[in-house]
Amino acid sequence: MHHHRNPDCEPHNRRGNHAHARSATSRQHSKTTSPQPEKAKSPPPCGPIRAFSYGGGWQSTAALVLAAQGRIDFATFLFANVGDDSEHPATLRYIHDHAAPYAAAHGIDLRQLHRIRRDGTTETLYGRLTREGSRSIPIPVRMSNGAPGTRSCTADFKIRVIGRWLKTHGASPANPATIAIGISLDEIHRANTRRHEPYERIVYPLLDLGIRRTDCPRIIRSAGLPVPPKSACWFCPFHRLTTWQDMRRHQPALFTKACDLETTINQRRRALGKDPVYLTRYNAPLADVTPETDTLPFEGAEGTCDTGWCFT
Repeated sequence: MHHHRNPDCEPHNRRGNHAHARSATSRQHSKTTSPQPEKAKSPPPCGPIRAFSYGGGWQSTAALVLAAQGRIDFATFLFANVGDDSEHPATLRYIHDHAAPYAAAHGIDLRQLHRIRRDGTTETLYGRLTREGSRSIPIPVRMSNGAPGTRSCTADFKIRVIGRWLKTHGASPANPATIAIGISLDEIHRANTRRHEPYERIVYPLLDLGIRRTDCPRIIRSAGLPVPPKSACWFCPFHRLTTWQDMRRHQPALFTKACDLETTINQRRRALGKDPVYLTRYNAPLADVTPETDTLPFEGAEGTCDTGWCFT
């Protein structure tokens, strides 16, 4: 049985059997579970909203289990879905089949959010990339020198989508929400509190508990859940070459779709007189650099989203 309390403010790293403490705002919106100015230098007090940014991967699923076990104090998990045509199909299946039912069974509000245009329609990341006449490339495609280009996908389809929900539910600079991100101890370099917005306060509960990424499968299995696949858009240029190879071998239709996306982007760039870009760092089309056999050379560290809003 869960006992819900409504404190004015609670410290973000408090541990114990109170993971389901909620504010009146959280309780008001907890029935729908989808696979749904201080001038002082000290940080402002946390607001009534406490939410975890759920990415669908190892770290945030482990956090979901820790919340259900009362080890972290978050009863609202927010999944910013960049699009059913953009998120990896395996991630969406995992959330629908495992994460959402588990959350509902433990009184946790797992909500699925989308980017909504001013006209009320939903925009997806893949839709923006493939829209007729679009010149926007919001993903970190690799330039001719192999370096990732600028990107806005995380900001537009993750951070702002969650931020809009937080502000709609009462978060403000004077009353900031506490938003947790699933960065583990081995990825502490990804923790960057300087990137917070005025209406939010970012915390890292897995760091507080000293949890590493390799600890996450054990935590997830302890709840009777299967370990989720790596979470990322299926066309993300930060994929390792081994990931592309697995896709080519086991999901050939999805791999072909990624190749077609790369071709579409470069056809538009060629028409504008611009150099081609690629979904890998190897300065060649995806189909040409992705082997079908197990003869891959050793891969050094690939780039990764450094904010913690993706790949968690």
